[in-house]
Amino acid sequence: MSLLAIIARTALGLVASIMVTSDAAAAPAAAPTPATPTAPVHRIAPSAPLLAAPAAPSTATEVVDHVQHFYAGIKQVTALFRQSVTNDMFGSTKTSDGTVWIMKPGKMRWDYVEKKKVGNDTKVEVKKSFISNGRYLYVVEHDNKQVLKKNLERDLMPVAVSFLYGKGDLKAEFNAELDRSGKYGEKGDIVLRLTPKQPSAQYKNLYLVVSPKDFHVSQSVIVDASNNVNHFRFYAPDFDKPVQDSSFEFDERSVKNYRVTDADASPGGIAGAATPPASGSAAKATAPPKTPAPAPPKP
Repeated sequence: MSLLAIIARTALGLVASIMVTSDAAAAPAAAPTPATPTAPVHRIAPSAPLLAAPAAPSTATEVVDHVQHFYAGIKQVTALFRQSVTNDMFGSTKTSDGTVWIMKPGKMRWDYVEKKKVGNDTKVEVKKSFISNGRYLYVVEHDNKQVLKKNLERDLMPVAVSFLYGKGDLKAEFNAELDRSGKYGEKGDIVLRLTPKQPSAQYKNLYLVVSPKDFHVSQSVIVDASNNVNHFRFYAPDFDKPVQDSSFEFDERSVKNYRVTDADASPGGIAGAATPPASGSAAKATAPPKTPAPAPPKP
């Protein structure tokens, strides 16, 4: 699977709602099921932008307008997420947990975590990260000790992500309809079924589960051309807490023993790995935001 495919899958996953990643075909190892999970929380920070007493939307177009209006008014968001990737052919599902941070313009960080039992203690480790400062996207895989790098100034993120930053127009690229099948979301949620106007090999439908209170997205579901399902659920989104710019920067020198592959270095996309820098001058690795990474509540 090419890095471009990974980016596409990740980008579509972002819309999941935060908010809003990862390649379904190469999903991270499943994280342990949280012990004694609590009920999901969909609390919006008091200062999060809300639409002033909106009338109940009657069409999919109106819902899309409300969703875009909501995200046009926010600056950043932090949320826990749970990703479930289901392979249609084998009927298997892998589940991963983590924390996501997104900040305008175009910055994001997804940390996938795994719990490990060490004696009587439980240790939480970041196993994989997607880090973007708006110019470059880094996919950091700690188990494989490799980093994939992509220049986003050459290949911009699709509108499925850019609308989160107040840009792009979902209606221009998707045909929207209300989904009343009850397959996704909870009672009272609004579910949008988005179909790309231009056929895509990466996905055929994108479902957004939308809160009727303020029109933020609490879940997103990607169904690809092979009927594999990439389902994101977001918990406790905080649209008010500031996020440091340094959280979205990645220093290649901080992983001197990792193989760094530049997707733009050759026509093949993944060839041309950069030589790791010499030891001795490695900078301190950029630490993720100081936000705990507990396992999300059970959906």
